[in-house]
Amino acid sequence: MTMYWSRKALRSFSPFGLLLGTLFFAASLTPSLIPRETLIQGLLSGLSFSIGYGIGVLGKMIWEYLQLPQPEWRWFRLASIVAVVISAAIALISLWKASGWQDSIRALMGMQPVDSVRPIQVALITIVVFVLLVLIARLFALIFRVVASRLRRYVPPRVAGFIGGALTIVLFWTVVDGLLLRYALRVMDSSFERVDAMIDADIAPPSDPMKTGSAASLVDWEGIGRQGRDYVVSGPSQAAIAEIAGEPAKEPLRVYVGLNSADTAEARAKLALDELIRVGGFDRSVLVMVTPTGTGWVDPAAIDPVEFLHHGDIASIAIQYSYLPSWLSLLVQPGYGSEASRALFAEVYGYWTKLPKDHRPKLYLFGLSLGAMNSDLSHDLFDVIADPYQGALWSGAPFTSRTWRDATDGRVPGSPAWLPRFRDGSVIRFTGQKNSLGLDGAPWGPMRIVFLQYASDAITFFSTNYAFWTPEWMIGERGPDVSPDFRWIPIVTFLQLGIDLITATTTPMGYGHVYAPEHYVDSWIAVTDPQGWTPEAVEKLKAHFIGMRKDPHS
Repeated sequence: MTMYWSRKALRSFSPFGLLLGTLFFAASLTPSLIPRETLIQGLLSGLSFSIGYGIGVLGKMIWEYLQLPQPEWRWFRLASIVAVVISAAIALISLWKASGWQDSIRALMGMQPVDSVRPIQVALITIVVFVLLVLIARLFALIFRVVASRLRRYVPPRVAGFIGGALTIVLFWTVVDGLLLRYALRVMDSSFERVDAMIDADIAPPSDPMKTGSAASLVDWEGIGRQGRDYVVSGPSQAAIAEIAGEPAKEPLRVYVGLNSADTAEARAKLALDELIRVGGFDRSVLVMVTPTGTGWVDPAAIDPVEFLHHGDIASIAIQYSYLPSWLSLLVQPGYGSEASRALFAEVYGYWTKLPKDHRPKLYLFGLSLGAMNSDLSHDLFDVIADPYQGALWSGAPFTSRTWRDATDGRVPGSPAWLPRFRDGSVIRFTGQKNSLGLDGAPWGPMRIVFLQYASDAITFFSTNYAFWTPEWMIGERGPDVSPDFRWIPIVTFLQLGIDLITATTTPMGYGHVYAPEHYVDSWIAVTDPQGWTPEAVEKLKAHFIGMRKDPHS
């Protein structure tokens, strides 16, 4: 009896699944776009091994379903032993090489090399993930068998199997989506809402009546939200701008309306416009409409440079549409961002077009990450073509962004997908760590759009197609921050990039999804064409931001 059960248990084992799973495991250790810590690597490797093994098991089930000949017991046992030995060798070799693979990315990002990827920890996490997924799969199979066996009393076996499988899938989906996922989302939503409402004791309401949230403001300090409060009280002062620019400067104007400042996106947009009018935003030379990220955050590395470049003669305006991280906001509230950006654009652009053309500020759009996508969705080109705004800077645009996708797909043949050239470059240009906006002196048109992106940013360079197709940005010349050891591997590369997408903000500044102010300087110069800045002055401004990064208290 013991021999029977041991043989039955071994017969359920898939030697091919083990080999395929181990190959997936080894592939998961190779570099992708973002360096990985031990826990992340273990989770990725466990998922990769499980999928590889699952494909092998599926192949075995199809073989049996087709009633093809089964190998004799002795040959099956020999195949299992060989598979275990080969798999062990592959796993050990790949774990030994893993440190070098990770260092190939870290070196490009100026990071210290790793002493070890902690192979024992990675292996243990992989095993734990695999066991958990096997248990879930076996629970699924058990429920399926029970449901199908009951149905066989009333319908033919194959019909019972089909209906049983469908019912089991619905049951699992209901539990995961209807209970676990929704509960987790409610908990996260509540947590982020409390964080957004927190008022830092170190940040007092501004005393300057020209600042949003002051006693003279139309916007209540408490309703602005945590990210908005940080935004309106931060930024370069008039004195700091004058010192770096070497010329007289103004205090930049920042208008921000929080999620709790009004009940609807339209009401928040109207309130923001009224506040902008109150502080004299339309009397400045430059006006920037900002679409925040999902949490309501406006990246100071993006806005500070343009305020310096225009000597403080600038106003910016933003409204909050969520307090959730961008990826979660996109999952839970996919339409909120575009709704809010459309409402703000309609209010500001509508007012702006009624002003005399020679007595109104130049109008620009800005967005980072999800903010870039929603800023792009704020208007239709046909709505503004008669009286266009002057330009837009969109950084780290998600791969689903409308204009980014059209321009990337329609790039000039021969230009790389990670740094496309779109038509004659008169409207849309791309750049990265190295300023690539000159285009050999090609002239700009009346509207200038710049996409700032890093080749290592998975939020920009991700697609579900990469499970089965090689990314175009891996073909030919690669970006300066993409490892030469990065190879496309079916399914595994898709999993790697999915992890990279989640961890894209864990890189040093200037890589991944963390955009550096010195790169914004070049982009804003191209978009807004500020006057009076010599190459030496521009380098001094960049050095200022680099110094601030090294010593934030300077």
